[in-house]
Amino acid sequence: MSRVDLSWRRFILPPIHPEGWRFVGVFSAVTVLMWMLFKPVGVICLILTVWCYFFFRNPIRVIPEGDSLIVSPADGIVSAIRDVVPPKELDMGEEPMTRVSIFMSVFSVHVNRAPASGKITKMFYRPGAFVDVSLDKESENNERQELAMETVTGHKIAFVQIAGLVARRILTFVKEGDQLKKGERFGLIRFGSRLDVYLPKDVAPLVIEGQTAIAGETVLADLNVSGPARKGDMI
Repeated sequence: MSRVDLSWRRFILPPIHPEGWRFVGVFSAVTVLMWMLFKPVGVICLILTVWCYFFFRNPIRVIPEGDSLIVSPADGIVSAIRDVVPPKELDMGEEPMTRVSIFMSVFSVHVNRAPASGKITKMFYRPGAFVDVSLDKESENNERQELAMETVTGHKIAFVQIAGLVARRILTFVKEGDQLKKGERFGLIRFGSRLDVYLPKDVAPLVIEGQTAIAGETVLADLNVSGPARKGDMI
């Protein structure tokens, strides 16, 4: 492994996703204009420009090795772990699977990463509403991109990008038949959203509700480990 990068740039000025440059450009142009016309508004615009830059940050992540490991596809909070029937459009049957939901705020990194290495076997895009994704029942009709994967270990999993109350665009950079490497960037959602991962029913989640997850690094589950979901206390 190469030497760990602990430079100031990694923390203060991280790289951003190419999708973000046009937004940063627009915010910057408005900031310059407002600064010349009315400085107090220009200051507010400058703060928003900095926020826009950091919204699209695209940091390097260290992906844990192991074909059986499922990693978080998103930065955020593990908001729920439930047994739920997977989306019918993905043709994964009627048996419940263990769904781990990761809620992304507008301050989270919004670049999404593949939870495992494998082949995308089916995709389905569903247009819909934009309500608070923390409200599970109400968010069932939200806009979403559903993806099914057969992992290199032969397991079937699914992951779903869900637009939220503020989000207005789901971007997915893969298509059916593509082979993904665990931790590989596959999409992003603008601005605030949720990622759901559907695990085989007998696989034990290794995270707990309320835990902070890091895309590509936090291990959600090991396909070789069965049992009930973990429990924990908030202190």
